[in-house]
Amino acid sequence: MTDWQDKVRVVKAPTLAGALGGPDGPGRNTVFDFAGTGGVKTWIGRVVLAPGSGNTRHHHGRHEVALYVVRGHGEVRWGNALEFGADIGTGDFVYFAPFVPHQELNRDPGAPLEFVVIRSDNEGIVVTLGDPSA
Repeated sequence: MTDWQDKVRVVKAPTLAGALGGPDGPGRNTVFDFAGTGGVKTWIGRVVLAPGSGNTRHHHGRHEVALYVVRGHGEVRWGNALEFGADIGTGDFVYFAPFVPHQELNRDPGAPLEFVVIRSDNEGIVVTLGDPSA
């Protein structure tokens, strides 16, 4: 018989609220990193983009990425020159195939954009690509 006692982890919201300025960078924190706990190919985290902000063009190497928008409205851009885009809002999901250059933007000047990120790795691969017009 399997002992399920230590197979579930619960992270309470107040813990995350206090960690958003932590080691993952401003507005970003790791919720679950399963290294060594049996789910060695998963990373789950939360990102909060301040009003009117965004992150730089990047990709996550060979790993798949999915976002779930918890609250707010913004935009995702993708492609070598970020030539493609879509508006995103509360309840939307976004999937990025491996190596797809992308960027998340909060176009709302008055409210944060918050999303949950699920990556098919726990290696923390983030390749920053910089300005596509440079």
